[in-house]
Amino acid sequence: MLILPLIDLLILLGTGCLAMGFALKAIDITTHYRAAILGFSSLDFLLMMAVCWGFALTLAARSWVRINEPLLLERRRQSAQAQARRRVAEYELANGPAGAEEPKDLAAGVASGDPH
Repeated sequence: MLILPLIDLLILLGTGCLAMGFALKAIDITTHYRAAILGFSSLDFLLMMAVCWGFALTLAARSWVRINEPLLLERRRQSAQAQARRRVAEYELANGPAGAEEPKDLAAGVASGDPH
C-alpha cells in the first residue's frame, strides 16, 4: 500500500475538521445557537484535526526513516570503521606495529617458566 495517498488523506481530513471547527465556532460566537454536527462541537473538531495531522506527521517520519535508513546505517558503519582505524594507528604509533614479535627476554622468560 502506498503511504503518500494515506498521508494526503489524513492532511485533507485534518484540514476539513479545522474548517468545520472554525465554522462551528463562528456560528457559536455570532449567534446564541450552540451548533454541533453529529454531536461534535468546535473543540471536538479541533482535536480530530490534531489527531489526523499527528498521524500524517508520524507516517511521513516513518516513511522518511525507512527510505533513508540504509544510507544512515552505511554512514554509521563508515564512521565506526574510521574510528577503529584511528585507534589502531594511535596504538601502533605508541607501541609499534601490531602483531610485532615480543622482545626476546620476555619470550625466553615465559618459555623457561619464570613468571618475572
